[in-house]
Amino acid sequence: MQLIRGRHNLRPEHRGCVATIGNFDGVHLGHQAILSLLRRKSAELGLPSLVMTFEPHPRDFFGRGHTPLRLSRLRDKVLALADYGVDRVLIQPFNLSFAGISADDFVLEVLVEGMGVKSLIVGDDFRFGKGRQGDINHLHAAGAASGFEVVRLPTYEFDGGRVSSTRVRETLSKGDTRTAADMLGRPYSVSGRIVQGDQRGRTLGFPTANLHWHGRSGQASGAMQLPLTGVFMVRVVGLADEALPGVANVGVRPTVDGTRQSLEVHLLDFDENIYGRYIEIQFLDRLRDEKRFDGIDALRAQIEIDVTEARERFAREAKRTVAIGA
Repeated sequence: MQLIRGRHNLRPEHRGCVATIGNFDGVHLGHQAILSLLRRKSAELGLPSLVMTFEPHPRDFFGRGHTPLRLSRLRDKVLALADYGVDRVLIQPFNLSFAGISADDFVLEVLVEGMGVKSLIVGDDFRFGKGRQGDINHLHAAGAASGFEVVRLPTYEFDGGRVSSTRVRETLSKGDTRTAADMLGRPYSVSGRIVQGDQRGRTLGFPTANLHWHGRSGQASGAMQLPLTGVFMVRVVGLADEALPGVANVGVRPTVDGTRQSLEVHLLDFDENIYGRYIEIQFLDRLRDEKRFDGIDALRAQIEIDVTEARERFAREAKRTVAIGA
């Protein structure tokens, strides 16, 4: 897959493609439906597929001063797009200049002169140009005049509602990882590198791997925040041939007067030096909310309960898997 950073890096050889445009935060089932059609249309026309996405997210840009909630970092989004067979990803910096482009200039400068798009696939809520003045009707008219087709994909629905990144974030904020997984088509996950923490987990008898995922969102306000908090059953990918079971805490660790959101995971029956390793943490189910305890002893007792409950759930899940396969 080819990565193009900014439309100023589009070259004559990039002209002629089947394209789609969007934020693709989380690459959920609605996004996947668009990518599936993009891949089919690309094969049909014999042209490369291209996804144009933005960094920072337009919502982050217009909401300066607010900490952004993202489903995925840019790196993970690009990797997901590659997994779905996208040939090119154009990462367009979303800034004041780009936000000020009129809908007509967007069509001419970006779609026609920049990408030479032959077929454009968009969702039914797609808007573009300064003040979101362009809509699907504008695109159809522009495509007819400029020689490209516009394919509109209807809303992807799940359980009576539209699947969107916002809905997935709201679902995760309630701790409902199972419904979020249904809308994502996979467990919600976070990737990053393991860094050395304050060793507090080891003193409690439950050593933890601390994940550094605080990639800048592209917004001046600071690091990305995860859309969920609490204690979770998780699986960790990247340390062994198979995913490892664990218990993760996402939050500010109020018992020890933490202030910044952190993510730490205790791996069950695993004790190796893994500093510097890059891992993916898949969130399976929430065990409880994060809360403040009356001292370290109370915290240690609760962690023991959390780990025991997680072990029991993993054991029940393993038995169900064996029974299904029998």
